[in-house]
Amino acid sequence: MHRSPMSTTQIPSSVSTRLQYQHKSLLDLIEGLSDEQIRMQVNPGKWSIFENIVHLQTYQHSAVKRIRRILDEDNPSFERYTAEADPMFHDNCAKSTREIMQDMLTIRKEMSAGIFSFTDADLKKTGEHPVFGKMNLVEWLNFFLLHEAHHLFTIFKMAATLKKV
Repeated sequence: MHRSPMSTTQIPSSVSTRLQYQHKSLLDLIEGLSDEQIRMQVNPGKWSIFENIVHLQTYQHSAVKRIRRILDEDNPSFERYTAEADPMFHDNCAKSTREIMQDMLTIRKEMSAGIFSFTDADLKKTGEHPVFGKMNLVEWLNFFLLHEAHHLFTIFKMAATLKKV
């Protein structure tokens, strides 16, 4: 995802900081929980902590693909992402928590490095979201990070419930 080696681009610090560090709070959220607890369905009919983590990991891969399309195409349109329709989500549910976390950390590091090399012109490129309409890359990054934060909060609440038991 690397672009120009020299960049004059200033990604807002609220975006760049979250991009580099937000996902790492996941390690703190699940600390002290067994793999059995992480895979336990806390709320009947809802994803477990593990399924939320797999969703964040596979959604990150989807975000990288979308960013590449935005860079390479003129305002591409995207379908709404659903984990249920993503074969990677289903495949990765069979992997270990450690494997999923390692992939998530590795891809995020690569993703961040690439994004920090984007030019102003790159960041102004747009893609069409089915609900939120035309968004530039900074808006897409904010959307990605807010979506991730929502799932981190969900994981926080489930972990707190499990730690009370």
